[in-house]
Amino acid sequence: MAAGKAILDARDAMVTEWADWLSDRAGSRSIPRELVEREFRLLIESLVEMLGPMRGEAKTVWLRLTEHYGRTAAARGLAAGEVVDELQQLRYLLIKHIGAGIAAMRPRRSVTVFLRVNGIVDLGIATAVVGYTDALVASLLMTDRATQPLTEANAEDIGRQLDALEAELVTVSARR
Repeated sequence: MAAGKAILDARDAMVTEWADWLSDRAGSRSIPRELVEREFRLLIESLVEMLGPMRGEAKTVWLRLTEHYGRTAAARGLAAGEVVDELQQLRYLLIKHIGAGIAAMRPRRSVTVFLRVNGIVDLGIATAVVGYTDALVASLLMTDRATQPLTEANAEDIGRQLDALEAELVTVSARR
């Protein structure tokens, strides 16, 4: 719980740093910064829930959210390695912002927290790559070119999808 609180305390700084870092990368201008920040904030909040007592329920949201991140990355025109790199940046920011606090815990506890956070991020990366791959394969298999390709970035659709994921996370948080 202490790690979750530390992450929430650093959330806004991490979101800003992540969005700044991302703005320098290719494919980032196709989605408004507000949506990017909203998605990052949701990723961080979902990660915090994965550290808490409702982690079983939060896992469903985490998986759906990271898969959505991968699909969004495909829409942004990223390569699979870039999706991994972007979510690795989350790990870097977590170490930067809460690493000292985790290291100050009792050794056994700090190792447990460190391994859990890394496991959650690793699961997110793997799921994002699955979402990315699914979006690309689906776009290649589409035969009706009159419909919108799955790999096209549409801020309104992404916003609606984030609305649904936020509502799902609120449901999990409310049970705590």
